[in-house]
Amino acid sequence: MVTKLICVGILTGARGLRGEVRIKSFTDEAADIAAYGPLTDESGVRTFQLSVSGLVKNHVVARIEGIDDRDAALALKGTRLYLAREAFPETPRDEYYHVDLIGLSAAQKDADGGPDEVFGTVTAVHDFGAGDILEIDRGGGETIMVPFTRAVVPEVDLAGGSLVIVPPAGIVVDEAEPKRRQPSGAARPVAARKRESGKAGHANADHGVGRADQGKRGRP
Repeated sequence: MVTKLICVGILTGARGLRGEVRIKSFTDEAADIAAYGPLTDESGVRTFQLSVSGLVKNHVVARIEGIDDRDAALALKGTRLYLAREAFPETPRDEYYHVDLIGLSAAQKDADGGPDEVFGTVTAVHDFGAGDILEIDRGGGETIMVPFTRAVVPEVDLAGGSLVIVPPAGIVVDEAEPKRRQPSGAARPVAARKRESGKAGHANADHGVGRADQGKRGRP
């Protein structure tokens, strides 16, 4: 089984001459980036043991075990820091890590009570400011966006690897009309939560782990 990794921060530079680094943290409480044990790079091969020493201008200042001078710290600039999905706490009901939603198959609810129809695959979860949006690849070059609300996504089955959607009126292209592809935007590894209302919730923090990795259907 492939371990899922969630990005919790990025090394943005060095501070001082003794190997301290600056980190842009994506955790709810910035210093919590060091609270879950060693982090890894994107490959999962290199590990980083952090020791936080302070906060400066919305960045965490930390030492990394084995990094003892400014040149070594600067060499890490741009490195993204990851945490294994298994290290994250369980989410409350109707709250999901984005990494868990990506890859789910989407089925369209049949209005007449018949079998649900295959709709596509969730390829990304976005938050453009108004709430969580699921990007769904329907194949054939067609990609659509749907709000992650209870009304539009009434069922999520992580164990079964699927979810059910009720597309808002006008969002699905009629088969008789030419298909138009909507812009996909940049992927975010966030969690999402559904709202009772028609608005999609915005991505929230994952209880002190990854702000960019958790959301609620109805809240990120």
